[in-house]
Amino acid sequence: MTDIAVTTPEVARTLRVEQRRNVGLGARLHGALSAVPTAVLWLLVLLWSLPTIGMLVSSFRAEQAVKTTGWWTVVSDPQLTLDNYRAVFSSSTQDAPNMWEHFANSIAITVPATVIPIAFAAFAAYAFAWMDFKGRHWLFIGVVALLAVPLQMSLIPLLRLVTDGAHLSVLGETITVFPYLHLNGTATAVWLTHIGFGLPLAIFLLHNYISSLPGDLFEAARIDGADHPTIFWRLVVPLSVPALAAFAIFQFLWVWNDYLVAVTFLGSESTKPIPMTVRLATLSGGRGEDWHLLTAGAFVSMAVPLVVFFALQRYFVRGLLAGSVKG
Repeated sequence: MTDIAVTTPEVARTLRVEQRRNVGLGARLHGALSAVPTAVLWLLVLLWSLPTIGMLVSSFRAEQAVKTTGWWTVVSDPQLTLDNYRAVFSSSTQDAPNMWEHFANSIAITVPATVIPIAFAAFAAYAFAWMDFKGRHWLFIGVVALLAVPLQMSLIPLLRLVTDGAHLSVLGETITVFPYLHLNGTATAVWLTHIGFGLPLAIFLLHNYISSLPGDLFEAARIDGADHPTIFWRLVVPLSVPALAAFAIFQFLWVWNDYLVAVTFLGSESTKPIPMTVRLATLSGGRGEDWHLLTAGAFVSMAVPLVVFFALQRYFVRGLLAGSVKG
């Protein structure tokens, strides 16, 4: 007993040394980050937000002030104006920015590209989760595999498809596989592309959430005589609001901030229904001499996603955790 009492502190020290040696680099970094004071984190957030604050302040400064002094000089010279916003929304001339028109174009592209994938994906997710049909598992695997298809590699084939359709020549005969739908240069081609690339992610996220709902609820509904449409509308949809809202935020932000798809299918001509992102790329002028207008236009473009995010914020975290816990 005496020997054990004497050697116990030595054994404890040895164990502590061994534990320190076995701790990996990741655990050490995690411990170091956990020890960072909250004030330091808030300072980093402030530093990260400085460009946005500077853009907001510059959007209210006069053109000459923006081009000659830094935005922080507003503290000593607080002369603010709405001239930049008036110029951005002006439609007095043919070359005027006329952001109201491009704002409407963005809405016309974003709303269908957000609502339609949610509608179709909710039906498909419920079918994959709670309906038994032949080939269900392989079909779901195929849908999830579409997430790996890169958008950048598909844009040119899609552009050829909406421009000329798809045709095959067999034994001297031309067979039309996909007809020419006259969609080139239209907003429809843009939001159809966003729908196609948004559906796999929507089905995957909603399936994970809907499949995690308690099976007893569905059994009770079937005992009461409810069919699949009744279960979907009266049970699944109300319970899936967090997941639906989370995907709506992701899809809305992706489509609203998109430039690549819009410029590929619409170009940058003012005669096309180009969205705000494409117009912003040309708003500063050919030589960048009008970049004071870019600050106002960019902040207008940011305002709508911020409103959408904060309006659905209470669903966001719940939707991110959708389907992460079973049982």
